[in-house]
Amino acid sequence: MHTEPKLEQREQQPYVAIPVNVSMDSIGAVLPPLVGEVFGWLAQKGVAPAGPPFFKYAVIDMKKGMEMEVGVPVATVQKSDGRVKAGVFPAGRYATVMHVGPYERIIDTTADLLEWADRKGIAWRSRETDKGDAWDARTESYLSDPQKEPDPAKWRTELAFLTAS
Repeated sequence: MHTEPKLEQREQQPYVAIPVNVSMDSIGAVLPPLVGEVFGWLAQKGVAPAGPPFFKYAVIDMKKGMEMEVGVPVATVQKSDGRVKAGVFPAGRYATVMHVGPYERIIDTTADLLEWADRKGIAWRSRETDKGDAWDARTESYLSDPQKEPDPAKWRTELAFLTAS
């Protein structure tokens, strides 16, 4: 289940993240443990999170694998340090939708968002590369903490994809 997609203007947002290469079927095993590592880095540096953890899809090739980032928004630009890199989501217009339910069904919500945008003539800030489709900002932000909300039917995840205009 998900809300109706919408467009919203966003300001730039600094973040810190751990980049990782994964296959589609290994996301669930590889990425979630990195969330704790990013929060540990923030605690060590005395930097407060400015939002929920997210997965950023940087380059997507469903057959060869994906370049992703596991991160957390922060209030001010940080310096990259070891495995943790600093980044900034660009300001711009984002297509967003709220997925409600288990993570296994996010792929359906993603497909619905992409189809909605196609029907509306919305283009993405993405480009084809030899590694796959590179996106300037395509994220899933995890608003629910499964340790605090054990019912997957109540989990909320916001998808936000930067548009071309």
